[in-house]
Amino acid sequence: MKPFVPQLVYIEPRALAYPLGKELLEKFQKMNIEIRETTSHNQIRNLPGEHELQKYRIAKSTMVIGVRKTLKFDTSKPSAEYAIPLATGCMGHCHYCYLQTTLGAKPYIRTYVNLEEIFEQTNHYIKERSPEITRFEASCTSDIVGIDHLTHSLKKAIEFFGATELGRLRFTTKYEHVDHLLDAKHNGNTRFRFSLNSAYVKKYFEAGTSTMTERIQAAVKVHNAGYPLGFVLAPLYIYENWQMEYKELFLELEAAFSTAKKNNITFELIQHRFTKPAKRVIEKRYPKSKLEMNEEERKYKWGRYGIGKYVYQNDQAQELRETIEGYIHAFFPGATIEYFT
Repeated sequence: MKPFVPQLVYIEPRALAYPLGKELLEKFQKMNIEIRETTSHNQIRNLPGEHELQKYRIAKSTMVIGVRKTLKFDTSKPSAEYAIPLATGCMGHCHYCYLQTTLGAKPYIRTYVNLEEIFEQTNHYIKERSPEITRFEASCTSDIVGIDHLTHSLKKAIEFFGATELGRLRFTTKYEHVDHLLDAKHNGNTRFRFSLNSAYVKKYFEAGTSTMTERIQAAVKVHNAGYPLGFVLAPLYIYENWQMEYKELFLELEAAFSTAKKNNITFELIQHRFTKPAKRVIEKRYPKSKLEMNEEERKYKWGRYGIGKYVYQNDQAQELRETIEGYIHAFFPGATIEYFT
């Protein structure tokens, strides 16, 4: 698919105090993209669109160039100790995504230009935990790869972590636009992960993202460039014929990797879940979605901050786990399964 290009750009004046802010302004001016000024992303009002759904879709193709004020990093268990804030928001239209509620009424994409300050804070966290290794997740609130061909913030972060002894970077993507990252000096300190799923899930719930074939081809490029590689299978979703479609995914994945290329690969397994607030937002924004969210058929599980989530019943979750782990053991016997949740 074509790389993302925003339809509309907002810029905070203070962003121009940073080299990346100036660079992005000039880039978007040359691309003849409409640019508006805003004192803060919180002050953005009246996005184009005749009704709420149209406004939402336009917001998803809007970028805000701003400064990250809060430099206290969130935790990011189980994948990392901290979330490193490089961007917020995503151009994809994945019906099940938890960002539906996390970002609320502001689904536009924000990219932060004060990278030096963010990296300085990262160093602080690394030193705090020394001599232990500290992992940072860069995709908690965005698909950072999907915009990095424009910003190169991720490439700078990869090379920052490549120069550290105890810092490690991780992120997940549904996009294949990785070519500019292949020559980054990562020194093995960045694990590049691709989100994969079955044909059914991609077709009905992941609009605006690269195909599985495109993601797998990009994963091969990344692995050839020496990056530690991982795959996030999420959300694992039960529907008619799910076992066969997930097997077909693994057959395609195995065909792309020779035996020699199967070392140092990780898998993370996440079953489909939803919260009541997420369900309301999803039904509002994607009213024709086929996403199954029947609370009565699910198990209620307490979550962080007192907000519970609905996951599969124990026997269904066990079948999901055993089936997918069985495929991993069969097709990628040397891989590590980091967790199932």
